[in-house]
Amino acid sequence: MTQNEYNQSLIRFLSESPTPFHAVKAMASRLREAGFEPLREADAWQTEAGGRYYITRNDSSIIAWTMPVEGSPAENGFRMVGAHTDSPCLKVKPSPELHRNGYFQLGVEVYGGVLLNPWFDRDLSLAGRISYLSEAGVVEHHLIDFRKAIAIIPSLAIHLDREANSSRAINAQTYLPPVLGRTGSKPDFREILKQKLIDDGVANVDQVLDYELCFYDVQSPAMVGLNEEFIASARLDNLLSCFIGLQAMLEADSREGTLLVCNDHEEVGSMSAAGAQGPMLSQMLERIMPQAEERHRALSRSMMISADNAHAVHPNFADKHDANHGPLINQGAVIKLNANQRYASNSETSALYRKLAAEEEVPVQAFVVRSDMACGSTIGPITASEIGVKTLDIGVPQFAMHSIRELAGTADAYNLSRVLSRFYKEPEV
Repeated sequence: MTQNEYNQSLIRFLSESPTPFHAVKAMASRLREAGFEPLREADAWQTEAGGRYYITRNDSSIIAWTMPVEGSPAENGFRMVGAHTDSPCLKVKPSPELHRNGYFQLGVEVYGGVLLNPWFDRDLSLAGRISYLSEAGVVEHHLIDFRKAIAIIPSLAIHLDREANSSRAINAQTYLPPVLGRTGSKPDFREILKQKLIDDGVANVDQVLDYELCFYDVQSPAMVGLNEEFIASARLDNLLSCFIGLQAMLEADSREGTLLVCNDHEEVGSMSAAGAQGPMLSQMLERIMPQAEERHRALSRSMMISADNAHAVHPNFADKHDANHGPLINQGAVIKLNANQRYASNSETSALYRKLAAEEEVPVQAFVVRSDMACGSTIGPITASEIGVKTLDIGVPQFAMHSIRELAGTADAYNLSRVLSRFYKEPEV
């Protein structure tokens, strides 16, 4: 696959994935096409050498793995890659209807560390999961996506807010409810969702019981720049890493034990049944390796690469970086390091990555946050502490992290995928 073909495939994936539910659905579809067998956590499992499998939880987290073709995992371990499916966004509240001055609006709750300013004056649609009661009295679930622009959050004109460019603070409660239209009546949001289900061909809908829905920007992902050096899209953090890990696994076609885990809820701390701080990964490993000694031996021979985007040096704000550790876009993936273990990288894991990157003739960069600034974190330290696996934190450099539209390099994702594909085939980690 060429770099251009890779990025076109990435754009399709991003377009299919306005929510974690849709991202997992898109990944599961690609895994099935590649011969992976879906397993249900509620069923008994029968795995075999060379088998390919995947599970999902909450429809928003996914683990895919391959059993080694020869021998047991205790002998060679697993080559693991981790990412997260969620992104900061605006989620619809349970009782969201607002009817003010003849306008129909929906109340929203901020999910994660959203950069709020860019959400104003964007064409917004709505997507997520609906739980409904069928006419037979059974609770069912269905993913929806309005696709078209149905809402907007209008800015207040500068004539009415002369300090907007110097000292405007955004009140998340009062400034953010999107406008869906003018109305003389008072629409019931659940009735709107019921009609959407019917329009989607869902039969026998009695009533909408609940939902998990978020607004998103309908502007399509695109390659931009004079030479199309960048990819601009929503949710690059961290669907970009999900796609990179998935493509690397599929293209590696490894004879070794390989694993990809993409968890939900990283942006809000990972503490959930489907999050990295929950038991999903450890429970899956216990089921395929029920003997504790075998499992511990396998993990001691395993390695996790936690892939989550990194902050590139912004040319207008270069002073926000340590001068010696400022990653540049399209100059290679970034090894993320932190003395206080906000990232899980160490010299052993970073050395292996540098070796693999050199073999692929791919550049590598390093990131350390300024010593006078707080450092973020990833699923890397969480997974390392949960299952005791040596871990590397790495990511593609990007601009505008947590904005409604982010920017990364068209070469970086492709090159990181090449290195991870080699990692999946590495005989010893």
